Amino acid sequence: MKLLHQLNDREIPLCLLFNRANRLKPISLFFAAISRLGNGVFWYVLMLMLPVLYGWEAAQVSLQMALVGLACLLLYKWLKTSTERVRPYSHNDTIFKNVAALDQFSFPSGHTLHAVGFTWVMLGHYPEWAVLLIPFTALIALSRVILGLHYPSDVLIGAFLGAGVAQGSFCLLACLA
Repeated sequence: MKLLHQLNDREIPLCLLFNRANRLKPISLFFAAISRLGNGVFWYVLMLMLPVLYGWEAAQVSLQMALVGLACLLLYKWLKTSTERVRPYSHNDTIFKNVAALDQFSFPSGHTLHAVGFTWVMLGHYPEWAVLLIPFTALIALSRVILGLHYPSDVLIGAFLGAGVAQGSFCLLACLA
């Protein structure tokens, strides 16, 4: 726990720097909307739309995304309860928070973990989506720090974990083929 507290102390200056943008109403509303879409709404609609856009073969991609999402959720839940890292606004009361957190703990960023995982799968099958998904995923990750809900390391580790789970799904598919 002492190590986490020291890490929190080291990251708070970055959190405060990013969080300053959250005090500007238009920026705050924009990143709150991005974060809300990153809760799953965008991704679930995308999964449902893939067979409509690309035919029934795309249902396999939607299934892969759903399974990656499930694996990410299980990993996320385990890490949250194992580490119990307090959120930046709980560690430092000058962090401005105007969006409710989905749960109590900070590590890792589930929004980022899922966004990177879903994006990785999508781009593995449909690279033409990069122009939309890469900026959207980056904005989701950025929103988590700007909104005061995560430390930068929560977001970075979430991104690495999401990429790892998604890449693992491709390796599993290759083994099954």
